[in-house]
Amino acid sequence: MKKTFGLIAAVMMLLVGGVAFADEAMLIDFSLLDADCVSDDNGNPTQNSHTVMDFSVSAGATFTEDQKDLMKTSLALPEWEVVLNSSARSVSSLADSRVVSAPVKSEADVPFAGSNVMGVRIVFPTWNSNANARIVPPFNIPAYEPLASADENGNRQEATAEEKSSGKTLFEDGYGIVKNVGTIKSISVTTMGMNFPHGLYVRLSDTDGVERRYFMGYLGFDGWKELRWNNPQYISEIRNREIRVYPIYPRGLPFVKFEGFEITRDAAHIGGDFIGYFKDVKIIYDKALLTSDRDIADEDLWGIIGKKEADRQNAEMMRFGNKQVNRYLEKAKLAAEDEFTSSLNADSSSNAQQNGGQAADAK
Repeated sequence: MKKTFGLIAAVMMLLVGGVAFADEAMLIDFSLLDADCVSDDNGNPTQNSHTVMDFSVSAGATFTEDQKDLMKTSLALPEWEVVLNSSARSVSSLADSRVVSAPVKSEADVPFAGSNVMGVRIVFPTWNSNANARIVPPFNIPAYEPLASADENGNRQEATAEEKSSGKTLFEDGYGIVKNVGTIKSISVTTMGMNFPHGLYVRLSDTDGVERRYFMGYLGFDGWKELRWNNPQYISEIRNREIRVYPIYPRGLPFVKFEGFEITRDAAHIGGDFIGYFKDVKIIYDKALLTSDRDIADEDLWGIIGKKEADRQNAEMMRFGNKQVNRYLEKAKLAAEDEFTSSLNADSSSNAQQNGGQAADAK
């Protein structure tokens, strides 16, 4: 009996300790996503070296090397996509809605002056219609990608001893993933308002793949502001909490993943162009475990999480790889000419001269 009571007490101490130490973390910092590798034909970098992913490893043998080179992508800001809801899609809105890297003036009165942030243009319908648009990363951010640097061509290098010993994965520390997350207490978004009355949501997913959206507020203000969502169901008093115990492995260390923003436009509000700027997303959360340092390396022994993640990533690589190749083929089919080839002699006197004809008529 004493032994059982002691075991229960130890578990309760671990749980209480785990939820008592709330932490703050940068979920994603868009100023870190500058393009610095994989240069184009003009020598301009197109991808972000820290987040570059080579999806050609899952491509079939039918693809050429040039096509496989196009399957490298990253979280570089121009790679992000704007996804409009069906009623808001039109030829002009699909063509003009996009994400860019927006430089902040060096003399701006913000800590990130001189850095690049996410700039977004969304073309909403001009008629009275409820509409929304999601700003999403170019691929599903992987939670267990090993930490390793990439060279100037976007080729991932072997992980160094320091990178291995850090215990971090590639997309942690401001690149879209936060590990060891229990209950989220608050979410913050640093954004620049342009007096648009539209609503802003943050979309996150968890270890089980469940995606949720969090309403941050309306963008009807001018200048930089931190919009904050506070969990209305967060209970600070431990005694009033419903304590749940989950298996640690192979469920994996709980995490949250950034899935993007959502902008909503009410039918009663102004339509047309929306312009917005975003610097970062932060969270305050309870730790799921007091410490993530285990006496036994479960994943090294069993490899269950790695296999699940590899299967999921292979499916994502195949989907995105085919998408990139289709884009390449579509681009190759674009009309390159802007003018017609003339059927007349360029310097012939018989060609109609607009000004000369008008002068003859005047006489």
